[in-house]
Amino acid sequence: MAEDEIEDTALRTLIVDDEPLAVERIQVICAELPSINVVGTASDGAAALRLADKLKPDLVLLDMTMPELDGLGVARALAEKKADPPAVIFVTAHDHFAVEAFELEAIDYVLKPVASDRLERAIERAVARRGERKEAPSKWLDELWVPHRSELLRIAVSEVHQIDAERDYVRLHVGDPANENEPARSYLLLQTIAGLEARLDPEKFIRIHRSTILRRDNIRGLRHDGLGVWSAELMNGEALRIGRTYLSKVKAMAGR
Repeated sequence: MAEDEIEDTALRTLIVDDEPLAVERIQVICAELPSINVVGTASDGAAALRLADKLKPDLVLLDMTMPELDGLGVARALAEKKADPPAVIFVTAHDHFAVEAFELEAIDYVLKPVASDRLERAIERAVARRGERKEAPSKWLDELWVPHRSELLRIAVSEVHQIDAERDYVRLHVGDPANENEPARSYLLLQTIAGLEARLDPEKFIRIHRSTILRRDNIRGLRHDGLGVWSAELMNGEALRIGRTYLSKVKAMAGR
């Protein structure tokens, strides 16, 4: 492919970061990737929006913490101002903004110090999504980012079968609970259970206790334990008590 053809198909990319060394590091990585073409850099949120209007980037590599207008504010403004907003990859030293980031439908969330292979994978996701037919965004979450070691993992909501509250966090239980050969996995996410419940499709998830949300297809049946106490029997044979506040909704699920 000729060089001018590569440039035509490459994602026009804007780098936004208030740390010059971080911008330089990202530029060095991007220079090795033919799939993107860096068309500009900005050191603050206001400048990022001005350049986005002029340069019409396909992709923005966006720092999260900047003075005045931060990365979340920039991403929201881009989404509101443009009918076809650029894809956004957050590049940040802080993992606790992941919930807000996935609500803005960012492509990825890369932690600093930026590893070249990690950023390359994120950009590959942006390239793969280019040209996809854009549907109206759902009000329900279909994926979550969770901190794990030195990066954030993308977890499909469909893989989560149980959610437990742990103070200001929730623990996501992932995998097939009925498959004994599949190792149990769980991840902590900085999010209240009430806040997460509001973003989950109620046709697929149901809260059975102030501390527990279950995927509906993980419930094998309901059991009456006497004295008005009920439990939900799970696919793996475990039984979890249903809170009185949630009992009527759970029984309604079973048509009772």
